[in-house]
Formats: sequence, C-alpha cells, structure tokens
Amino acid sequence: MTLRTAVLVAALAVASCGGGAPDARSPTGSNVPPRGTLTVFAASSLTDAFGRAGDELTRRYPGTRLVFNYGSSSTLATQITNGAPVDVFASADEASLQKVIEASLVEGSAAIFATNRLQIAVAPGNPKRIASLADLARRDLLVVLAAPSVPAGKYALDALSNARVSLTPASQELDVRAVLNKVALGEADAGIVYVTDVRSAGTRVTGIEIAEPYQVVARYPIVTLKESKNQRLAALFVDFLLGPDGQRVLGDLGFTRP
Repeated sequence: MTLRTAVLVAALAVASCGGGAPDARSPTGSNVPPRGTLTVFAASSLTDAFGRAGDELTRRYPGTRLVFNYGSSSTLATQITNGAPVDVFASADEASLQKVIEASLVEGSAAIFATNRLQIAVAPGNPKRIASLADLARRDLLVVLAAPSVPAGKYALDALSNARVSLTPASQELDVRAVLNKVALGEADAGIVYVTDVRSAGTRVTGIEIAEPYQVVARYPIVTLKESKNQRLAALFVDFLLGPDGQRVLGDLGFTRP
C-alpha cells in the first residue's frame, strides 16, 4: 500500500467514527452544522498552523469552539495515557503516538498529515557566522537543543550523528519552541529547530540550512481518541488537515506534504 493510499484509508477510517455526544451529532444527520467544543493536543511546532486551522473551522461552523493544548509530543502522550480528556492528538513523531496506541486509546487509524525538516536557528544576521552543523561544536558557541525525549531533540541528535558532530548543549529544553525562544532572546547562539519554527519567528532569528545528507525529516501523525465527546467535529478537523485547505495552511507555514 502506498503512503498516499494509506493516508486516504486512515482519513476515511477517522471520518467514519461514530458515537458522538449530543452536542456533536444530530438525529437529523450531517446536514446539521456541528456544534460543541473540540480539545486538541498538538506538538508545539504546530502552534501557528493549528491556530489558523482552528480559526478557519470556527468561521465555517460558528457553533464550534476549538481548545488547543501545545507541548512536546512525548509529554502530551503521557498526559493522554494518564487520563487527560482529549478528542484529537497530533504528534511530531510516530513514537509518541505509539504509546497512546499501545494504551488502546485510539479510535480508528492514524494519518500522516504533514512533514517537517530541521534548521539551525541563530541570531538575526548570523553574527557568529555559523554555516553548518560542524560549526556548532565550536567552543565559542552556546548551543541549546530540545531534550532527547522530545521529538525535536531526538531529530537534532540524529542530524548531528549523521554529520559526525559531537557537542554538549548548554541546556536541553522541554520543547522545540523553548529552544527557539532561547535563541530569539539572545540566551543562546544557536539551536536546532524545525524550518517552520524559524519561519514563525520572523526577523527574531535567522535560519541556517542543514545539508541534505545530514537532514532528518519529521513525520506528523494525527488521530482521534476513543473517549472523544465530539467525534463528528474531531473527524471534520482531521479531514480539514488532510484536505486541500488544510494542506494550504500547513504549506504556507513551511510544512511539506507527506
């Protein structure tokens, strides 16, 4: 089965989920606009994209409200397995989602809705003249990474390993946005983040490309949860992200198609 086919099958599986609460479904069928609140747990790198996606959906369906909880995917997965009430989980890696799957909390199949790439974030204008991963090992640099338990931290270590670069980070942050903020605030000279994070920061940082042989591609899966109280709205949200409008939103912010 090709990836395109797998994503389509997964999307249809999620869209067909039933059992919503009264505020999510109506006995008169799908012609009735969805209502109610949807709680989405999402990787911190999705903050801007999901904010826009949520705005579009609430404009289309005024009776809906989307609540987002952003953080590292591994932390969110732990919260979900510990009983946090959530309708949809979007992770920056498949390993974190697997923990939720193994806990038998997932409804239907997961779908990969986006991919992302790594970039080195440095101060505006690159005053330290950092050109590659190898430069991050320089003794005059203060480099921060996400913690190894965080997808962005693991991807960063993979990229450094690919380039045969060894370094000791000044700190290991709880999520990728914390790494970005350290650089943006001048508290670090460089950090490895996603392309989308650099774009979101605007003029606060400059992005340095990572050479293709060392690059790591992040795959983002999304899934609905069995205990969702609003299965219809959850399916609409997933369908939106997989569809052309959602892919446009993601593409505008630097994400790539799966």
